[in-house]
Amino acid sequence: MAVLTIHEASRRSGLSEPTLRYYEEVGLVGPIDRDENSGHRRYRDEDLHVIEALACLRAVGVGIEDMRTYLANRARGRVAAAEQRDLLLRHAERIEAEIVAQHARLAYLREKAALWDARDRGDTAAEAEAVRRSIDAAGRLGAL
Repeated sequence: MAVLTIHEASRRSGLSEPTLRYYEEVGLVGPIDRDENSGHRRYRDEDLHVIEALACLRAVGVGIEDMRTYLANRARGRVAAAEQRDLLLRHAERIEAEIVAQHARLAYLREKAALWDARDRGDTAAEAEAVRRSIDAAGRLGAL
């Protein structure tokens, strides 16, 4: 059984030490054992499993309350499988919408760059076409 300091747990999970303290404070992890002499936190394997799951959830933009729900469902096991699936799919849909929005932003930037490239070359026909595509791309931005 590994016993890690907060610094080691931070390095292993990718979460900052203040984040680890905050997650303990709000009840997502812990209570974390303390060294009886120094009072410093000592993370066990079970703590690290939870922290690593939280790090992954945080990386995909899951908020504290949904993290709390995720951990509760995880503890409930199979009886909470459908709820767990729905929670994760809801976040997957959010990310899909973000991807669509980012693609629209990227398309706009590329079209504007093409417009300026055509202008730089003095190609009025290409510039006019790029203006049209830029307007279309700008319209897709407005739909976000």
